[in-house]
Amino acid sequence: MVSPKKFTYAVGRRRSATARVRLFKGKQEILVNGKLATDYWPSKEQQNRYLQPFILTDTLGKYSVTVKIIGSGKMGQIGAFTHAVSRAFNKLDKDKYRPALKKNGLLTRDSRMKETRKVGRGGKARFKKQSPKR
Repeated sequence: MVSPKKFTYAVGRRRSATARVRLFKGKQEILVNGKLATDYWPSKEQQNRYLQPFILTDTLGKYSVTVKIIGSGKMGQIGAFTHAVSRAFNKLDKDKYRPALKKNGLLTRDSRMKETRKVGRGGKARFKKQSPKR
């Protein structure tokens, strides 16, 4: 029987995106939905965003990550990814990693979502019919 790999599991959310992260000890390899993170998020700005928890905790190159992300757009997914990785680091060692992550706001969930549409409002959440004045 093969022993399972040891990992730290965490869930991160932003808007309507949900990221389920597994954090492994070892060389840095980030797989997002089966692709390398550099292919999934190609721009330099996006790479700076998703590497932020690793840079703040000084663990760049020490951990490998696999993640499944569903929902939202690319930027929402990056926010969910950083939230999940930050929570995983927080689980690993609270005393060491929490202050830096908390100070930069990476442990706080961004709960802003699109407002749901209302029935009888013409398809939009806040749309109202114009009342005739005369």
